[in-house]
Amino acid sequence: MDRNTFTGLFLIMVIMGASIYFMKPSDADIKKEQQRAHLDSLKKAGVKEPASTAKFDTAKKSTVVDSAVLKSPFGAASVGNEEFVTIENDELSLKLSTKGGRVYSAELKKFKTAYKKPLVLFSGDKNTFGLNFSALGKTINTNDLFFAPSTKELKVATKDSASLTMRLSYSPTQYIDYIYTLKGTGYKLGLTIKPVGLDQVIANSGTLNLSWAASLLKQEKDIAQERQYTTVYYKNTDNEVDYLAETKDDTKSITDKKQQWIAFKQHFFSNALIATGGINKATLTVSHDIADTTDVKQMKADLSLGRDALGATPLIFYFGPNRFSTLKDQGYDLQKLVNLGWGPLKYINQFATLPIFNFLNKFNWNYGIIILALTVILKLVLSPLTYKSYLSMAKMRVLKPEMDEIKAKVGEDNPTLLQQEYLKLYKKAGVNPLGGCLPLVIQMPIVIAFFRFFPSLFELRGQSFLWMHDLSTYDSVITFAPIFGVSHISLMCLLMTISTLIYTYFNNQISGATGQMKYIGYITPLIFLVTLNSYPSGLNYYYFLANMLTFLQQYLIKFMVDDKKIHAQIQENKKKPEDKKKKSGFGAKLEEMMREQQKVQPKKLK
Repeated sequence: MDRNTFTGLFLIMVIMGASIYFMKPSDADIKKEQQRAHLDSLKKAGVKEPASTAKFDTAKKSTVVDSAVLKSPFGAASVGNEEFVTIENDELSLKLSTKGGRVYSAELKKFKTAYKKPLVLFSGDKNTFGLNFSALGKTINTNDLFFAPSTKELKVATKDSASLTMRLSYSPTQYIDYIYTLKGTGYKLGLTIKPVGLDQVIANSGTLNLSWAASLLKQEKDIAQERQYTTVYYKNTDNEVDYLAETKDDTKSITDKKQQWIAFKQHFFSNALIATGGINKATLTVSHDIADTTDVKQMKADLSLGRDALGATPLIFYFGPNRFSTLKDQGYDLQKLVNLGWGPLKYINQFATLPIFNFLNKFNWNYGIIILALTVILKLVLSPLTYKSYLSMAKMRVLKPEMDEIKAKVGEDNPTLLQQEYLKLYKKAGVNPLGGCLPLVIQMPIVIAFFRFFPSLFELRGQSFLWMHDLSTYDSVITFAPIFGVSHISLMCLLMTISTLIYTYFNNQISGATGQMKYIGYITPLIFLVTLNSYPSGLNYYYFLANMLTFLQQYLIKFMVDDKKIHAQIQENKKKPEDKKKKSGFGAKLEEMMREQQKVQPKKLK
């Protein structure tokens, strides 16, 4: 090698060394390139970023970790510091935790508690949400692992929609994403669980389990009443809705049908999880936490999503009010969370009472006035039955002197014969002894339907009328130290009881009731005073109005019914031949039954 060649090679090496030294990328350039790699992997996985500058926190943990932990599946994600990400729209303010990537708390921005504080459905470490599976022989619970958020805060404007991703990393190309999607308005939060590159890591057990638990916080004035209407509801893919016990701890495992949604339902608010693809198996639990007076109940749902969930699992959360119309707008039959009663009571409330109430609500009246109008409409519809009942009782009152004569003649030693003689009198007079009861029996389902309707009516929550500050709970005109669990007296319940006692008194005067029947009617209102004392004042207000309107109806009917004319009509009926008198099927059966009993008993005529 000549001198010139050596010199040339030496200069080239110097230039190359200087280039490597001076052109080395800075730490900032390296971090930027790592972030760009994350974005590329998201695009390949089909994940839509909430913003073009979405970043994941990939900073190294300051905590010293044993190397064995780091080498275990998701070991690096088992250590970290819990941080919170806020995502909100016009209705919801949700706090997401990096620990578990779950919804840590849910606040409804347009509602307050009974004590005018922010209404938070749940908050704290008692609330969990995570996947459970086996990875390389190790049991994994994502609720205990740390996720990296794509952004620290997300506010969605009214007409917009945005997403936020919480990522649980196994390796740079293998991870689980929780993709939260929120619209600018509404009570729904979309969640897509998307595992990427983990088919060979997660054991081929055929299941991917999801555990969801929440401790529901007190929202209303009376926690005992709130607990009475709080439990777990669920709906299967055959549109069948059922729920766990409301008044005691309960657990149920469901394996025969897929479930479409599970709801942790409180009295007036719900947390529902909707699985559009269905839930294969579910174990549901509801229990009381009497140690903490701020907790209404503890709810838990252990769900099996199936192996297909390794693709992508679309879920929807509903955090919102149990207003029938609002729930119906969400789809998936969520309105069935509002318990309107069982059997015919449900149909009376859903297809009669609720439509009338919604129609009256359009006039923007005070809810006390709406309840008054609803009661008036109901009484007008039932007025023919009320008239028929009054008329039947008037006939029985006119016949009472003749019945007393029969009683004196037959005596009370043979009640079967006495009843048979009464039936003969009814037959001659053309009077149905049950004519006064049947109209009342027909009305009873409607009365009982309202017993379930008013406590479930979200619209009454926080609405005042007269001295009643909240029609959805009791009004306490007098409070005192608890006596047998009672610490107040409801004025509206007291007025309702007094009006019922007065109604019973006048009803006895109309029907001519005597003996035990005369006093039995006074016992029921006193029982109502105890049982309905803690029920919504709106319900007691309705019963009070119903009594007052019944008084008015009977007062008006009194002018239309003349006892002398009734007596004359009865005497005319007695003169008619037996074959021309109408006999009801029930009357004929009753008469035959009396005749059969008389065969085995000696007749005693005095």
